[in-house]
Amino acid sequence: MRTVGVDLAAQAKHTAVAVLDWDAGTARVVDVEIPADDDAVLKWSARADKVGIDCPLGWPEPFVRFVRSHGALAPEAVPEWRSLAYRRTDEHVRAVTGLTPLSVATDRIGLTAIRAARLQGRLAGCGHDVRRDGGGLIVEVYPAAGLKRWRLPHNRYKGRANHSALGALVDALLRAAPWLELGDHERACRLSDHVFDAVVAALLARAAACGAIVEPESGDRGAAVTEGWIALPSGDLDDLAS
Repeated sequence: MRTVGVDLAAQAKHTAVAVLDWDAGTARVVDVEIPADDDAVLKWSARADKVGIDCPLGWPEPFVRFVRSHGALAPEAVPEWRSLAYRRTDEHVRAVTGLTPLSVATDRIGLTAIRAARLQGRLAGCGHDVRRDGGGLIVEVYPAAGLKRWRLPHNRYKGRANHSALGALVDALLRAAPWLELGDHERACRLSDHVFDAVVAALLARAAACGAIVEPESGDRGAAVTEGWIALPSGDLDDLAS
C-alpha cells in the first residue's frame, strides 16, 4: 500500500507532500516534496491508495446556505454564529479531543480550502473518487488531533522558535513507531514542520484506508458528505503496521 500526506497551504512554498510505502510491518518515507504546487499534489495523489489532506474539504452547510441567500439579495436571519463558523466534524473533533480546528468560514484557512476545492475538482476530472467523507481516494486529516490520540506531543512544535521541540517530536514519533523509516528524509522532517505534518497526514491516511478511524454517527453522515469529515484514529499507532 502507498499512502500520501499533504500539508496543504494557500501557497506552494509552504505545502509539503510525503509519500509512504507500507510492506511487511514497515512504513518507509520514499519521497518528500516541498514546495509542492497543484501539479505535484496531483502527481503523487494519482499514484496513491489513499491521500490524507490537512485542510478542510468543505464548508459548514448553514454557512453555504447563508452565503447563497445573501448573494440572491434575500439574506436569512443570521442563526447562532457557531453554526456558520464550524462544521459538524469540527464540533466532533472538539468533543473527542478538546482541540478546535480552525474555522474554514471565518479563519484564513479558508484560502487554503479554496485551493483544496480546486484540487478536488482536478482529481475528479481525472476520474478519481473525491468523496469528502473519506470514502474515496482522499480523506481530511488533522495532524494535531491524530498526534494527541496517539498520546504524542501535539502543539508548540511549529515555526523557527520551536525548532528544538520539532526535533524532540520526531524522536518521540520514532520511539512510538519503530517500524517507521524516515531514511534520507529524516533531516527534512526535523527542519520543516510542514514536512513532519505531511508524514503524519500519510500515517492518518493509512488509518483511514484500514478502517481504523472514528466514523460519523448516523446524524452526521449527511453533513460529512458535503462538509467533509476529519479522520480521527480509533486505535493505537502500532496498529497501522499490523
